[in-house]
Amino acid sequence: MKVALDVSPLRLTRAGSARYVGGLREALRGQVELEELAWGGGGRATAAARDALWYPLALPRGARGADVLHCPTFRGPFRSPVPLVVTVLDLAVLRHPDLFNRWNRTYSRLAVPRVIRAARRLIAISEFTKRELVDLLGVEPERVTVIGVPPKPGLTPDGPRADGEYVLAVGTLEPRKNLARAAEAAARAGVELRVAGARGWGAISANGVTWLGEVDDDELARLLRGARALVYPSLYEGFGIPILEAMSVGTPVVTSRGGSTEEVAGGAAVLVDPLDPASIAAGLDDADRRRDELRTLGLERARAFAWDDVAARTLHVYREAAR
Repeated sequence: MKVALDVSPLRLTRAGSARYVGGLREALRGQVELEELAWGGGGRATAAARDALWYPLALPRGARGADVLHCPTFRGPFRSPVPLVVTVLDLAVLRHPDLFNRWNRTYSRLAVPRVIRAARRLIAISEFTKRELVDLLGVEPERVTVIGVPPKPGLTPDGPRADGEYVLAVGTLEPRKNLARAAEAAARAGVELRVAGARGWGAISANGVTWLGEVDDDELARLLRGARALVYPSLYEGFGIPILEAMSVGTPVVTSRGGSTEEVAGGAAVLVDPLDPASIAAGLDDADRRRDELRTLGLERARAFAWDDVAARTLHVYREAAR
């Protein structure tokens, strides 16, 4: 089988979407004949041109001759000459458009329903995201297969760890990451908050917060191992890869109750009210008390996700789409 895979997200970000696309690409190599398609760089103007022109016009032409075209985010063509598979990572921009910039709001409102209709099969990365597809876009449930996102291979508890007493937040600086409340909670708990992630379009308080910017995988592993906890009180996620990454190295996780974060945590994290800094602070204290228990539960939970399984289940979706 020949699969055309859109790898454009790898040029835009190192965040969750890129971790999914990069992991999927590696898992599929040797399983199918893989043709990687991309255009442009990571600048804003180029990204807008990619959305407006490359996805609807050039990408479907480039995929001719493939058995399946896979767009691993909801950016894709409105019509495709080959069977189209689309992965939906989340629908935050439709559920909470006020949290996004004008271009993303406008593009997504117009384009996402068309891309979803054009897809022969859909992959959602959580049961939560599948429900969002059904509720927000009226997608038939039988068109959607849920396939989670494993942590990056090689993350283990053994290895270098950062020094200091701190809790770690991981994610692009954007409103839905809820970093202001995380910072207030860390202050209440009397601990430094370190934030690793791209600048994005959000901001955080400088008081008691150390913003580290984007870090490479080795540094992220070092930061995770050294942290008292990962604090991840996001207001909306399609999955929450940092949860599993932290669990992979044995770090306790404090995350939002409800939605995909609770689903991904699978009973192996402390769940809090993300709108209440006092609840988040209490969760950090609870994670300290339960550190050994959460370490054991987290390691077991992270092992439940594997890229070999993702590849096998994704190939099954391709075969269904190509029928």
